[in-house]
Amino acid sequence: MNAGIISRLADTAFEDPWSSFFMDVLSPLSFIKVSYVRMQGLLLLVFAKCQHLPYIQILSTKSTPTGLFGYWGNKGGVNICLKLYGYYVSIINCHLPPHMSNNDQRLEHFDRILEMQNFEGLDIPNILDHDLILWIGDMNFRIEDFGLHFVRESIKNRYYSDLWEKDQLSIARRHDPLLREFQEGPLLFPPTYKFDKNSNDYDTSEKKRKPAWTDRILWRLKRQPQASSHTPSLLAPLFSLSLKSYVSHMMYSISDHKPVTGTFVLELKPLVSAPLITLIPEDLWTMENNMLISYSSAPDFLSSPWDWIGLYKVGLRHINDYVSYVWVGDNQVSSSDSLNQVYIDISNIPETEDQFLLCYYSNNLHSVVGISRPFQIPPCSFLREDPLGEAQPQI
Repeated sequence: MNAGIISRLADTAFEDPWSSFFMDVLSPLSFIKVSYVRMQGLLLLVFAKCQHLPYIQILSTKSTPTGLFGYWGNKGGVNICLKLYGYYVSIINCHLPPHMSNNDQRLEHFDRILEMQNFEGLDIPNILDHDLILWIGDMNFRIEDFGLHFVRESIKNRYYSDLWEKDQLSIARRHDPLLREFQEGPLLFPPTYKFDKNSNDYDTSEKKRKPAWTDRILWRLKRQPQASSHTPSLLAPLFSLSLKSYVSHMMYSISDHKPVTGTFVLELKPLVSAPLITLIPEDLWTMENNMLISYSSAPDFLSSPWDWIGLYKVGLRHINDYVSYVWVGDNQVSSSDSLNQVYIDISNIPETEDQFLLCYYSNNLHSVVGISRPFQIPPCSFLREDPLGEAQPQI
């Protein structure tokens, strides 16, 4: 991210350009932006497919500056902690100190970011008890000992194995007890730093910085219980992660780094199988300028006067992309143990053949807890007269 003052002020007033770009690309594929956190030049975005929204709770977003003894966010990490189908997942994006000689400082910052991911006053386990930690970012680890010529010749000939042995992060993962618990895919792509901008040439400036794998993706799964004589064979794990690809992308040249992507498959047995709120589009009906919405809630759901239901066109970009909304407490028509009804104003919605859906947003959980199936709003032409002369909806 551009961390300049003008850029940051613009991003405060408007959507930041990365969010806008990804929403343009992903919303037609049914992905919705569910959370983000930013600290100066660091940005972390989380998108999810629409059908997963009721099973994702955003528990915490946090920034941990480590620059200038912890007072400046040019270095540090940002974190999004979420609950996914009942499992705890933390995603961390970091920017660690640069330069060959600062390896110990990088490791200190790594530990510092992890230590600061505490959740005081919240019913969230310690981050090391999370089922999954995904850790990404410009970690700035370098290649030790070898000279510039040897490193560049090894890259040119794709002899990466010698360089792996001197990669500072690989060395740290072999010796540091905490880093040893993190996994990484094989580095089968060229070092991603440092390039001349708008080219595929490594640094040709006077400094001629030595190439390195600075941009990394790590993950840590919660330790599984060990088999014993009483449990000789464990059941298949309920939560597992497998890496499908770990690559860099040489075609992008707007930065002096090459971007790195990781693609994973997460397999889990849901600990939560039903949403907290069930919206019932089959019972929708329109009357004058209002539409009646029926929904039911789980017995353990704690509602708030600030809960609201949003009406969205299919293809929404983020949770605030509604075309209309209603405060559940203000517009309630009826309430019982099994069914609740509220009405929502649709007077400003033109007649259209677009499909819509409803989302229930919980203020206590800061998350969508219910989503309807897509439906169409019947236009006035769909209304027929009943024997008493009153318009009746047909859906």
